[in-house]
Amino acid sequence: MVKDNEKIGAVMVVGSGIAGIQASLDLANSGMKVYLVENGISIGGVMAQLDKTFPTNDCSACILSPKLVEVGRHPNVEIMTRRTVDSVTGEPGRFKVKLTRAPRFVNLDKCTGCGDCANVCPVSVPSDFNETLNERKAIYRHFPQAIPSGFAIDKRGTSPCKAACPTHISVQGYVALIAQGKFKEALKLIKRDNPFPIVCGRVCNHPCEEACKRGDVDEPIDIMHLKRFVADLDLKDEHRYLPDVKEKNGKKVAVVGAGPAGLTAAYYLAIGGYAVEVFESLPVAGGWLAVGIPEYRLPKDVLNAEIKVIEDTGVKIHLGKAVGKDVPFAQLKSDFDAVFIGCGTVNSSKLNIPGEDMQGVIHGVDYLKRVNLGEKVFLGDKVAVVGGGNVAMDAVRTAVRTGSKEVFILYRRSRAEMPASPEEIEEALEEGIKMEFLVAPKRVVGENGKVTGVECTRMELGEPDASGRRRPVEIKGSEFIVPCDALIPAIGQEADLDFVPAESGIAINKWKNFDVDPVTFATNVPGVFAGGDVVTGPATVVKAVYAGKEAAVSIDRYLRGEDVKAGRECDWTKGLADPGDTSAFAKADRVRMAMLPPETRKSHFREVVEPMTEAQAVAEASRCLSCGICSECYQCVDVCLAKAIDHDMTYEEEEIEVGAVIASPGFEIFDAKIRGEFGFGVYPNVVTSIQFERILSASGPYFGHVQRISDGKEPKKVAFIQCVGSRDTSCGNSWCSSVCCMYATKEAIIGKEHAKGMEPTIFFMDIRAHGKDFDRFVNRAKNEYGIRYIRSIPSTVKELQQTHNLMLKYVQEDGTLVEEEFDMVVLSVGLTPPKEAAPLAKALGIELEEHGFCRTNLDNPVQTTRPGVFVCGAFGGPKDIPETVMEASGAAACAGGLLASRRGTLVTEAELPAEMDMRGTGPRIGVFVCHCGINIGGVVRVPEVVEYAKGLPNVVYTADNLFTCSQDTAVKMGEVIKEKNLTRVVVASCSPRTHEGLFQENCEKAGLNRYLFEMANIRDQDSWVHMNEPDAATVKAKDLVRMAIAKAQFLKPLKPGQLSVNHAALIIGGGLAGITAALALADQGFASYIVEKEEVLGGNYRKLHYTLEGLDTREHLTRLLDRARKSELIKAYTGAEIVKIEGFIGNYKTTIRVKSEEQQFEHGVVIVATGAYELKTEEYLCGQNPNVLTQRDLEELIAGEDERVKRAGSVVMIQCVGSRSPERPYCSRYCCSEAIKNALKLKEMDPGRDVTILYRDIRTFGLKEDFYKKARELNVKFVRYDEDRKPEVLADGSGLAVKVFDPILNGFIDLKADMLALSVGTAPNPGNEEIGKMLKVSTNQDGFFLEAHVKLRPVDFATDGVFMCGMAHAPKLSEEAITQANAAVSRACVILTKDFIEAEGKTAYVNKSRCSACGLCEVNCPFSAIAVDLNEGCAVVNTVLCKGCGVCTASCRMNAVDLNGFNNEEVLAQIAAFAM
Repeated sequence: MVKDNEKIGAVMVVGSGIAGIQASLDLANSGMKVYLVENGISIGGVMAQLDKTFPTNDCSACILSPKLVEVGRHPNVEIMTRRTVDSVTGEPGRFKVKLTRAPRFVNLDKCTGCGDCANVCPVSVPSDFNETLNERKAIYRHFPQAIPSGFAIDKRGTSPCKAACPTHISVQGYVALIAQGKFKEALKLIKRDNPFPIVCGRVCNHPCEEACKRGDVDEPIDIMHLKRFVADLDLKDEHRYLPDVKEKNGKKVAVVGAGPAGLTAAYYLAIGGYAVEVFESLPVAGGWLAVGIPEYRLPKDVLNAEIKVIEDTGVKIHLGKAVGKDVPFAQLKSDFDAVFIGCGTVNSSKLNIPGEDMQGVIHGVDYLKRVNLGEKVFLGDKVAVVGGGNVAMDAVRTAVRTGSKEVFILYRRSRAEMPASPEEIEEALEEGIKMEFLVAPKRVVGENGKVTGVECTRMELGEPDASGRRRPVEIKGSEFIVPCDALIPAIGQEADLDFVPAESGIAINKWKNFDVDPVTFATNVPGVFAGGDVVTGPATVVKAVYAGKEAAVSIDRYLRGEDVKAGRECDWTKGLADPGDTSAFAKADRVRMAMLPPETRKSHFREVVEPMTEAQAVAEASRCLSCGICSECYQCVDVCLAKAIDHDMTYEEEEIEVGAVIASPGFEIFDAKIRGEFGFGVYPNVVTSIQFERILSASGPYFGHVQRISDGKEPKKVAFIQCVGSRDTSCGNSWCSSVCCMYATKEAIIGKEHAKGMEPTIFFMDIRAHGKDFDRFVNRAKNEYGIRYIRSIPSTVKELQQTHNLMLKYVQEDGTLVEEEFDMVVLSVGLTPPKEAAPLAKALGIELEEHGFCRTNLDNPVQTTRPGVFVCGAFGGPKDIPETVMEASGAAACAGGLLASRRGTLVTEAELPAEMDMRGTGPRIGVFVCHCGINIGGVVRVPEVVEYAKGLPNVVYTADNLFTCSQDTAVKMGEVIKEKNLTRVVVASCSPRTHEGLFQENCEKAGLNRYLFEMANIRDQDSWVHMNEPDAATVKAKDLVRMAIAKAQFLKPLKPGQLSVNHAALIIGGGLAGITAALALADQGFASYIVEKEEVLGGNYRKLHYTLEGLDTREHLTRLLDRARKSELIKAYTGAEIVKIEGFIGNYKTTIRVKSEEQQFEHGVVIVATGAYELKTEEYLCGQNPNVLTQRDLEELIAGEDERVKRAGSVVMIQCVGSRSPERPYCSRYCCSEAIKNALKLKEMDPGRDVTILYRDIRTFGLKEDFYKKARELNVKFVRYDEDRKPEVLADGSGLAVKVFDPILNGFIDLKADMLALSVGTAPNPGNEEIGKMLKVSTNQDGFFLEAHVKLRPVDFATDGVFMCGMAHAPKLSEEAITQANAAVSRACVILTKDFIEAEGKTAYVNKSRCSACGLCEVNCPFSAIAVDLNEGCAVVNTVLCKGCGVCTASCRMNAVDLNGFNNEEVLAQIAAFAM
């Protein structure tokens, strides 16, 4: 076990959805260092994709973005995106975590989030954030408010075309640019790696095309001719592309040979600032390009134009200068700082057969050289060419053009083995050239020393040789003579290295090629490098170019004294991008290149292949599959002023020490394609629920307009199909996803609000509205919005071809088969374990349960199977946002408790700049108007409002922003405050309730007092209420902005005071939640006082024996009580009542009465855990018949093995007794699970016992669904009843008769029961109202306490320093009470871990001269913050207690009390501005 002083005061949170964010903030705000690890590019998870949240329909982005910004700015949270956890070793308190950091390719320290990179990116891919409904760029940010706000580049790997190209040029990049019409940019990209695009666009062997994955769809892209297209455009341009050339550095480099390798090296060295001189023995530059390749393939003017560009970079080319003859090699070494040898293979390989020296035998190399240098060479009418490579093809086709009538090829293998490019072979055949395969020359036949023929032998193919081709084997006795006038051997080439003296020491191998390092092209002699054919033997142009380019890099490094090899080795066969299944790509014909007719072209040397047109080039480039996603076109690099793009980023390994780990990787959305009968992925108008969220969202692909995918029309009839991928054993997902019923209801409501004529229908099995106020939400959907609910799951969905409407087939409860047509279908897809669940579990050393979710302890739902590793959110099982947030805080509490001794050891205090001195400076107001996507901008004409604000008094700056709450805008606001010397800031956007604190913080960080900020709500108060009146909404927005500006000029800087904090807690209630909270506080090192009105602790938990999952609750409670009794930090008062609670956050004083004696203690926070009660009912003969009992009573009998239970042969259970009724319109949440728990126990005792459960909706949410399934398998019968047809129960002798209407049978059924168990609902604690008054907190309409925010602050009250947990909040299961108790402690620790906290700045103040000391303000103040001081003769405000509510100001008859931030001057200025 790790000692306390050896623990690490840091926690790693893995996964950054709302669970990870909440856990991080709780820990960081409680003195822990947090590493927030995310494998994606930004934080926020699925919640960032949602449009609204149920049941309040709050804007999801609006409530999330302040959290995003807070965690993004927090000095003690280090956000680590693009990370994967590899392993966790060590013990609780001191873990060592190894991670892999995937490249983002954007430096977040430099990126400003401006988006210029995305604007120029040519690659578009389906947007994963918008669920493929539209496209994003390869460089992207998921959404404007994203944290981190920087962009990232999406790379799937190296595109196969780039890997296959010897120069490893960004093929996909220039193809993508061509597809966008960016031809100059494409040429510039090509020339980064190849200075010969004109050449390679004509004569390259294009291995890139062989690797092109488009070939899996139809045909590879014509990459070579696309290169030629942009190069030809540049050739015709008045201003040809010239790269930037660095200033000369004083170093000189000699290049031997002006072929492609030599000129390439020269080009890149010249660009780098070197003085380069090229020595060429031939009278022309270009090497084999000039003297070996015929003009019909590579026109001389084209080649010379390419070479001219190289010369224009400063390269000097000395023609006719043979090294070794005209210039000694030793002189080059002495005169230059480095030498590159790229002289190629100039000698032809011999046939080595008799008669090869006869007249009429001319080797291919020599023949082509003579013709290309302008010599008229006629070989005779009949010419034989020996060989099968490109030189042979060039020679045979040149012979045709020089007048020979019968020209043919002799090749010793089959056509399949010919190394020549296929198009060269085809073009030769088109020109009438004959080819004789499987023949080899044995001797040259002649007369008078002149060729008359060649004797050949027949061959057959044997085993493959070293080249991989089958070796030709001579067939003995098959000799024959082929008559000919000339013989051109074209079987290979050799280098001439005689110019290199032996004393140079340069190593030459047995093939008479230089030995060089394969990476650096360095010879064994320092300063001498070689590349191209002189190293490899005869090869392709593009390989020579690569050698020259790489050698230039080596020479540059060598001359700068750097390691020439470091970091350059690369295995291009690894990490290849794979587009996966290409079957979905539509076929598109490859562009066919126009060519001169064979008969025409045979008579001249004009170029055979015609150029592409612009339209053809764009069309051909558009066929690219974007295999690598990012094309590496480097447009982003060019446009990024911040120099933030780094395409060389690689995977890195990291190691971090932490004390605890919290796993919160979230969930995956079920792949609806698995349920093929619904047509997702086939029918365009079948979408998933998360896609529909994006359709509804103002920031989504359609800006909130509800439309069909097929035609963009607004749908009228929309069907929602529930349980797609949930409660479905056919796809292995037996669990309930917990949220689908509610989000479908929400989407149906929002859909109707967006499209007034929409008619939603929800198909369901059970409506699982088990959360707080969820049933009300569903009832509202039915009654106010007219949403239709049908208890049935359609069996099939078929598309109607003409309309693309969808025909659903389903069976109603009475067995009627219905076919109904809909415009659109939304599939409510379930939540599944995250795809990284298994590898993450292995890395963390934790176990998964059978479905792939994290296995947790029964007595602590956030504890995994490994101590020190905790879990929260949907990784532990499907759940809604409030439960996720509770678990996040609960996990934070457990981690914080483990590391409490090291709190504060690794934290950094936030530092704010000194406030600017505004003395002598009048109001200088900056106005920021927000579009809020289209929430505002879709109604209000924002630019018009901005223009209007410019003319208002004291306004010196105005701007409109897409999202003012985004991080990049926050940075911009700070910059503007400083640059423009602003003294007031006005933001016109959404609700101050969610965003005012965020904008005030922006001001503080720029040195402006936070209270010199004013906000105009032009969303909630304008665009949302006038969504169909853009003119009126724009006028109103101007009014609201004008009023805010008028008020802002009178704002004054305020200085909030500090409050000391008492480090103890009051816990009201000693049930399971209260005890758990006290123990968690003790783990954190804080004392607590439990006040329980009963004589013993334990509450409702005492009345349980076991949970559905099998936890022994009695044993668990005993352990908890034993720990509480032994703790010196826990003081429990039983049989006690609270008399009075006084004070405020950090400083409370509570008086309690125990056995008529009053006691008093002080504390800093309050945790309300008052619990709830089982409802007392008289329904169904309860209390009148001994055979009618509650589920709790039944559990007691089962646990005690009571004889009554043993004798009961039939048991009937009735659900929703006292719940979901007009009096209590809420679900009691645990009743269904409790009934199934007891039903399973009954079946376990007697498998033959008849058990029937009468229900309205079975609500075994989450993983509890498996127990429902198990009960059905054990023949527990389930019969549904409707609310308006409740079961009837009558005494029947010693038993009971139960009559119920079965909707499926469409008739009544009669059940005989020996015992009837009622699942009675939960009633709130009647003492909640009195406690609420003492604490100045509210209860909801049902009597449960009201949280600060239903989603994101489910354990906080609106009153600071007061928290809730357990059934004081709402009905819940015992494990949820445990989680919420820990969550309340986590939230409380944010306060308790501090010695001081900041009070509210907007407080009341009294004008003494006006005050009459009447005391009316004192009576009305809900916080006891103002009282009459008789000595002063007036009221006095306690600013520590004052919350700025304004009640005293409004009630003062003498106008003596005013309110900072809302004083008379400010408010009257607003009113006057409104009247303008």
